[in-house]
Amino acid sequence: MSKQLMQGRDGDMLTVTGLSKKFGGLKATDGVNFSVKENSITALIGPNGAGKTTVFNLITNIFPPDEGTVAFFDKEIVGWSSMAIANLGLIRTFQSARVFPGLTVLENVMVGRHRLIKSGGLGQMLWTSGSRREEATTRAQALAMLKIVGLDRFKDAHAVDLPMGAQKLLEVIRAVMSNPRLLCLDEPAAGLNDTETEELAALLRAIRAAGISILVVEHNMSLVMNVADHVVVLDAGKVIAAGSAAEVQRNPQVIEAYLGREQDAAA
Repeated sequence: MSKQLMQGRDGDMLTVTGLSKKFGGLKATDGVNFSVKENSITALIGPNGAGKTTVFNLITNIFPPDEGTVAFFDKEIVGWSSMAIANLGLIRTFQSARVFPGLTVLENVMVGRHRLIKSGGLGQMLWTSGSRREEATTRAQALAMLKIVGLDRFKDAHAVDLPMGAQKLLEVIRAVMSNPRLLCLDEPAAGLNDTETEELAALLRAIRAAGISILVVEHNMSLVMNVADHVVVLDAGKVIAAGSAAEVQRNPQVIEAYLGREQDAAA
């Protein structure tokens, strides 16, 4: 198989085509089309209720689509299990921070490496030299990731005791520990203060520089405009615009979608 086919059209790694989903009589998504290129940050934005998280859930098969396809490199992944999708290198986070209770901050990050551990259960139980090396390497990588976001000083604290913003950052770096090819982040800036949002922006750029592509759903427009290479705008379940951050900001349909919702809320 050629490299060009493996990458999809024009270097696209994820291609979403005609994605539609109804919940009862409500059409949450309606023929959604977009793609994500390698070594890029793509942002999926839109007013509340636009269908952004539903698209994420369809891509990762939390819900099956009524219509449409999702291709990751050369593979059609609709109907695949979440584990099979993760094993391809497509990893996602959720809107609400999810940390493992009973584990420290460091242990939570190390868990992200679990699917890549080569030593089996027996080797870990017997604590073989290979298991010890993997443990040491994973620990060092986890500490380095915590240092990037300024959480290394909390490495021995219980993860559930961290503020919500810090838990969100923790979830992102735990996902990075799984060595994704495409990292899907669902509102990672929710609950972050300005300083934490700046740290997140720096982290996202570092992740992209490391060769990991990102698809992010986000309401924080300052973050999106500062980090996104490509922006896809949803409204009422449909894509109404796509392009660079500057192009999207000037798009009359995008302006109408956001301002219209604000005026409706104020009425």
